[in-house]
Amino acid sequence: MFGDRETNPFTSVDVETIYEDSLSIRAIEIMWNSVAFAANNGTFGSIDLSSGKVRTNIQRYDTIMPEFRAVAHNATDFFMLSVANPALLYKTGEDGKMDLVYKEEDDSVFYDAMIFWNNREGIAVGDAMNGCISIVITRDGGHHWTKLSCDDLPEAFEGEGAFAASNTNIEIVGDKTWVATTSGRIYFSPDKGKTWEVYQTPIVNAEPTQGIYSMDFWDEKLGIAMGGDYTNPENNSANKAITTDGGKTWKLVADGQEPDYKSCVQFVPNSDGKEIVAMGFTGISYSNDTGETWKKLSEEGFYTLRFFNDSIAYAAGKNRISKLTFR
Repeated sequence: MFGDRETNPFTSVDVETIYEDSLSIRAIEIMWNSVAFAANNGTFGSIDLSSGKVRTNIQRYDTIMPEFRAVAHNATDFFMLSVANPALLYKTGEDGKMDLVYKEEDDSVFYDAMIFWNNREGIAVGDAMNGCISIVITRDGGHHWTKLSCDDLPEAFEGEGAFAASNTNIEIVGDKTWVATTSGRIYFSPDKGKTWEVYQTPIVNAEPTQGIYSMDFWDEKLGIAMGGDYTNPENNSANKAITTDGGKTWKLVADGQEPDYKSCVQFVPNSDGKEIVAMGFTGISYSNDTGETWKKLSEEGFYTLRFFNDSIAYAAGKNRISKLTFR
């Protein structure tokens, strides 16, 4: 029994660590009844939510220990994608091994996030190369991935990319897709990545460390984008914005107020789009009025979170994955 969210806003959060290791964990997915994750030092694994049993593995590539900051899944497989050169995208193979299904070698290659629209079709996004942001797409369940030509994408700003901070700068609702960039822009596709247009948001983006770090959509109209500047995390102006028209226009919310820099933002399930949790190494904040006002619930620092239901979430950060129980 979940109770009535309208009259019972969150007032606290309990943090219980369920996995510890000397890793930077920026990508988690809830798959079935487990939390799957991938991290630096080639490490990936899963935590069974019933038994608490942790399984970890190491994925090497030649002498490289890849740093994974993007993960995704469809009904059958888990996928993980490394940052930097070479870009290495793996999917679940036979006998518990991972198969390398896409590789890209270039000094400027850097992939940031990935997600699946359905069991057959998925997308990964990376920093700009040769004048456009990097987008690779699969239409066959992740066995093969193809990079979009710059002819099919809007022109990128100089140095435009995305932040590989929490695997939340791509969001999908149905066939619609939004990608948030370091330039404070939103790339939008209505047709699962076949055509694209781009919109500017008012989020701060003058410096390379500024821009949108995370984004979430409640439905195809209501979305939130959040970020700021991780090198100046106390700054809380022009770092959060709401759209009510599917990303075409954005307005700043709680400008100059809590929260400051955050690397991940997610709507709370079953909250009618009113409740939002944002987190970063600066702590955990919560809004129950669609981002207009916020309350800091915890100083505990994390990089990314995913909701399991409307009061329990799992969060990952420096050296740990934790279960968050909101009350």
